[in-house]
Amino acid sequence: MSGRTMQKILSYGQSSFVIAETVQRLRQVRREALLARRTIGFVPTMGALHEGHIALIRQAAKENDQVYVSIYVNPTQFGVNEDLKSYPRTWPEDEVKLKQINTEIKNDSSKMKWGNVSTIFMPNTEEIYPSGPPSSEVDGQGSFVTITPLSSKLEGASRPVFFRGVATVCMKLLNIVQPERVYFGQKDIQQTFVVKRMVKDFHLDTEVRVGPTVREADGLAMSSRNAYLGKRRRRVAIVLLNSFEEIQQVFAKGARNRRYLYNAAMEYLSSIQKQQLALPKNQRALFDIDYVSIADPNTMDELDEVTPEAGAILSGAIKMLPIEDIQEGEDTGYGGGTGTVRLIDNIRLDLLSAKVGYIP
Repeated sequence: MSGRTMQKILSYGQSSFVIAETVQRLRQVRREALLARRTIGFVPTMGALHEGHIALIRQAAKENDQVYVSIYVNPTQFGVNEDLKSYPRTWPEDEVKLKQINTEIKNDSSKMKWGNVSTIFMPNTEEIYPSGPPSSEVDGQGSFVTITPLSSKLEGASRPVFFRGVATVCMKLLNIVQPERVYFGQKDIQQTFVVKRMVKDFHLDTEVRVGPTVREADGLAMSSRNAYLGKRRRRVAIVLLNSFEEIQQVFAKGARNRRYLYNAAMEYLSSIQKQQLALPKNQRALFDIDYVSIADPNTMDELDEVTPEAGAILSGAIKMLPIEDIQEGEDTGYGGGTGTVRLIDNIRLDLLSAKVGYIP
């Protein structure tokens, strides 16, 4: 391809990996691994790597001979008015983190046999979508993978093209890489359900592995979008997890009906909204509630009643609104605080965790 190198190799002491920018080069590297009988663990990302991604890469290194990481900001999972253009692109920082992982593995003093990060797949959109990316409109034209009805609820109801884009790009990446195992984080719980269904229904020869949500010290789920928050919105962003803890408390006291559980979360969220609205504009961080879900842990269908034996998945989304009356020198985060930041989270609701206040 004009203007694009077919291969790059980066070295960090002994910590080298191949950067493949084309499908042809990636398949060449993958074939070499196959002939050498090396197992591949694949971690698909959109870059802006954080500790959640790093944990998945470490997990993949423990369970496979080699780890492939993709870094590609997929346009088809962004709606027409979403943040595709402003999504963080931080390759220099990502490169350092990936090198550090290999250095940690090389210097590991345990007797555990680790794999290493061997290949980074960094295609452009022309490479992933050779006929051009499908349109981002709900009724847009193009080659899609759709997994229904799973993709049309919760996140899919709020972001109608999101899972269509996720399923499409994941199908492409899995066809290209053909890994023994692919790794996703529990934070994006509905995404893991969609990918598992796709792998099952299309007979893809890979195992979907799900790693636990990695959280900040105060419990906020790590996400690339946290970089947008800035100090003021960051203080309030934990509100969604706190609402799940409200559900845990009433569940531990015996509430099982959806109405009581749901109301516990919504009353808490509404109270924080009112608190923030009462503050001066130069201090407050406003947010909208998108949804709170209490769903079956096997199907993600909404539950009317939660049994202690089966439990539920609590999930939700909020939108942190643009920062008002920005002060000189204020930490507004990536993008200057002018955009809406959508945050999601989920936990497993079970009786034991609820009684001890543990976040699973």
